[in-house]
Amino acid sequence: MKPTLVLALAAALLLPLAAPAADEKDFSPAEKLLFMTDQLGTLRLPATLKYSFRKAGSLEDGYEDKVAVFVSAGADGKCCNGRGEFLAGARQLQLPDVEGATGNPVLMYFLEREVREMQRLTKGSQSHFRKQLRMAIYGGATVRDVALSYRGKEVKGQEVTITPYLDDPNRPKFEKLAVKEYRFWLSDAVPGGVFGIRSRVAGAAADAGPLLLEELLAEGATAPAAAPNR
Repeated sequence: MKPTLVLALAAALLLPLAAPAADEKDFSPAEKLLFMTDQLGTLRLPATLKYSFRKAGSLEDGYEDKVAVFVSAGADGKCCNGRGEFLAGARQLQLPDVEGATGNPVLMYFLEREVREMQRLTKGSQSHFRKQLRMAIYGGATVRDVALSYRGKEVKGQEVTITPYLDDPNRPKFEKLAVKEYRFWLSDAVPGGVFGIRSRVAGAAADAGPLLLEELLAEGATAPAAAPNR
């Protein structure tokens, strides 16, 4: 898929899931790791990538749900086309299918939902929250190697962390959510490359539970521990 078409499908959310035309020097290490890595090329097609999803915290009622990404060969027999089922019923996220992808669409799906949720909770602009996410991944992300637990075994992975709203000029309009932190866990040991994603808003007290937590984990993945105030 051409980068411009991917951007249109994602409403200019982040980066192309297919190979970009631009020089790789123009992208940050976090961008390359999240959106420019061939995460689907080793799958035996057709394949179904399954994830659990949970929402918790004191801000709103929590729930648990499921996410699936169905990956198939394109018309030319090459990898990959992706179709997602993100949550169910009234919560289901409606997004276009992704054609010619090498990156796992679940990343785009999760972040698109996050943008819509930020708008719902703050009455702010979706385009503003997309911009803050793009800027954070480009210039404010930290990347480190981590050990992850997958199907009862320790596997090597990478963690990307961003806090896109700390220096947001619009922060006073949504102060309660301004400390929201995103952690992305990636591992070659997991089909589709995405171990999990967590967005978290810490509670007001250091020993309190989170104000808001939303977490997606690949089937067989064990959630990394989080400190109470993180």
